[in-house]
Amino acid sequence: MPTIDKMIFGNGPLGPSLAPWIRQRPTLQKFWARWSNWYKNAAGYRQKGYLYDDLIPEENPTVQKAISRLPANVSYDRVYRMRRGLIQSMLHTSLPKEQWTKAEKDERYLTPLIEQVVAEEKEREEWDTMIVEKLRQRKEGKKNIFG
Repeated sequence: MPTIDKMIFGNGPLGPSLAPWIRQRPTLQKFWARWSNWYKNAAGYRQKGYLYDDLIPEENPTVQKAISRLPANVSYDRVYRMRRGLIQSMLHTSLPKEQWTKAEKDERYLTPLIEQVVAEEKEREEWDTMIVEKLRQRKEGKKNIFG
């Protein structure tokens, strides 16, 4: 049975989130969508040309593994957006309005890979800690000739 905090806040690959709790309530989800869109526009990352997943910190080994799994063209586009955004930040300017990231093009390209890596790590951990019953039974059934 999961704990209350995990049921409410979730525990995704990117940390705690209220998203699972909000998704369970359709009226709250409709209300929250307006604030979510407002926040995304106010955050300013679209004005620099970034996508949402470009903001995920790369220092985590799980994220680094997910980035290494990106196709070549997506990885190239990511590096291009990072460099262009860094230049815009250093100059304290935004891109021209026609080059801003549109809301419909702001898709999650890295999050599914991060979730896949987390699932693989969890499965690997479960297999690594599993005790094979037949081997254990054989060890218990063997008589020690020295004992």
